[in-house]
Amino acid sequence: MLKLSEILVANQDIESFEELTPLIQDVARSGERFFRMDVKPPYPDTPEDWEDRLEAVFSGLLR
Repeated sequence: MLKLSEILVANQDIESFEELTPLIQDVARSGERFFRMDVKPPYPDTPEDWEDRLEAVFSGLLR
């Protein structure tokens, strides 16, 4: 299971929520099956529905 906090720590150069979403897609495409959102992304552009959006990106509903 991959945690969002692990992605954020490994990619500290990311500066926005919009930069984060392609990374989530890459993780899903690499074969990861489970994704846990254990922290809120610390970016000023993080939307209120960030959990729904990241889940949609991870599950392939948004491309």
